Amino acid sequence: MSAKKPVLEFRKVDKSFGHIDALNDISIKVVEGEVLCLLGDNGAGKSTLIKTLSGVYQPTRGEILMDGQPALFSSPREAQERGIATVHQFGGTYPLMSIGRNFFMGSEPTRGWGPFKYFDRKTANRVAVAEVQKMGITRITDGDRLVGGLSGGERQSLAIARAVYFGARVLILDEPTAALGVKQAAHVLRIVNEAKRRGLAVIFITHQVMHAMAVGDHFAVLIRGAIAADFRKGQKTREQIADLMAGGESIASLEASIEGYRDTHDGLPPPPAH
Repeated sequence: MSAKKPVLEFRKVDKSFGHIDALNDISIKVVEGEVLCLLGDNGAGKSTLIKTLSGVYQPTRGEILMDGQPALFSSPREAQERGIATVHQFGGTYPLMSIGRNFFMGSEPTRGWGPFKYFDRKTANRVAVAEVQKMGITRITDGDRLVGGLSGGERQSLAIARAVYFGARVLILDEPTAALGVKQAAHVLRIVNEAKRRGLAVIFITHQVMHAMAVGDHFAVLIRGAIAADFRKGQKTREQIADLMAGGESIASLEASIEGYRDTHDGLPPPPAH
């Protein structure tokens, strides 16, 4: 395991909605300069976990720590102020607005004073383009360009660059490559590695094993709201991870039981359960 102290940690976190347990006994650590890949199929509990990480939900039981100290985020804004940035598909960008406007949404630089203040478009464009290019998007040179003209991968990269610029320490990426083609997905994965290189703690949520293996240092497989496996890079193969996500180990056990029954009953399958 890494000797670095975790930036963010869940200790035995549960999240219940009435009688339904959406998260059960979740314990994970997110370390600076590493990518934690949270893997799971649809319905595994990834969305609930993201919302609990980012302050949308508060745990029913358990504890959240930040820098080793108890932390309870009452809202997404509070989590964001503590340095936790969540980037959803396409980065929450607005296609009919410019790159500069998108980059500084809610934190616009201004010129003038009092009632004569106005948006400093020149500064916004210059900073936005420079920060995006630092993340490897050299094709973007004009901050006035509409975000709707960017590819999905470029929009993801813009959102990540924005989060880094505004001081994110933990970057939560929610299925960032799910809707992208091969080339665009590869570019986003390079951006994830760049964020890691800069020392951010990255939580990469995905159901695509190949993408996780390309960037991950630490992996957790989520099934029905619980962590089914927790391992480091190189400890499991792609096939083993895919089996875990699909409940493959239990399926393999069931198949072995069926074959054992056939061996002792002249090749006949087990009778149906009543």
